[in-house]
Amino acid sequence: MLDQALMALVSAAGVALAQAAGTDAWQGFRERVARLFSRGPAPEAAQTVALERLDRTAAELESTGLGGAERAREQVAAAWQTRFQDLLEDLEDADREQAAAQLRELVALAGRAAGGVMAGDEGIAIGGSAHIRAENQAAAAVKMGDVSIGNPPRPGPETEQGRS
Repeated sequence: MLDQALMALVSAAGVALAQAAGTDAWQGFRERVARLFSRGPAPEAAQTVALERLDRTAAELESTGLGGAERAREQVAAAWQTRFQDLLEDLEDADREQAAAQLRELVALAGRAAGGVMAGDEGIAIGGSAHIRAENQAAAAVKMGDVSIGNPPRPGPETEQGRS
C-alpha cells in the first residue's frame, strides 16, 4: 500500500496524462510514460503494451464529443491512476523512489504544456472544478494540517491552572 504522498502523486499523474493527451506535448509525454513502464523481466514487451494503451487512450479521448469530454478525461485519469499505483506497488523501495521522481517530472511536464495549475511536493493541483462539502458539523478538505475546531482560548495572562 502506498503512503498518502504517493497516492496523491499517482492521482496527479493520472490527471496529467488525461490532460496531456491531444496536446503538442503528447508524443514526448507518451514516450516517457512508456519508458516508466519498461521494467521487470520483459522491459521491451512492457513498453510496447504501455505504448498501445497510451495510443488507445489518446484515440478514446479524441473520439469523445464535447459533451462527454470531461467525463472521458475523468475515466482516463482514474484508469491511469490505477496503472501508476500498481506499478509503484510492485517496485522495491529504491526503484519506487526513482519511478516516483519520474512521475513528478511527468506531472510537471504536463502542467507546463497545458499552462495550467501545478503543485509542489505533497500538494494537489486541480484544474477545473473541485467540490468539497462537509455536512452534519463535519470538516472536509483535500488535505488538512493542524486543525483546531472550537473556540480559541481568550487572550490574557496565564493563570496558575493554565501552566504546565
